[in-house]
Amino acid sequence: MCQIKKKEPNREELDLLGINNWSPWECSPSTFDWEYTDDETCYILEGKAKVKTSAVEVEINKGELVLFPKGLKCTWEVIEKIRKVYKFGV
Repeated sequence: MCQIKKKEPNREELDLLGINNWSPWECSPSTFDWEYTDDETCYILEGKAKVKTSAVEVEINKGELVLFPKGLKCTWEVIEKIRKVYKFGV
């Protein structure tokens, strides 16, 4: 089963991952469906969202590192404007 994983990394972990070189993305409050065609790792710089799958609902917030597995189908509910950086295949 596809699961969303998240944690609050420290600065050293973020530096080792090289998040300063990841692609930026932002979204205003909205709701939309999404399917991940590759593994994605993202770091939330700002905001709050709920990501819902058929099995779970996960809230993501500023300061969290989130892993979305390939094949995950979900609905994003952006509650507060989200700014993140992300990388595929991490």
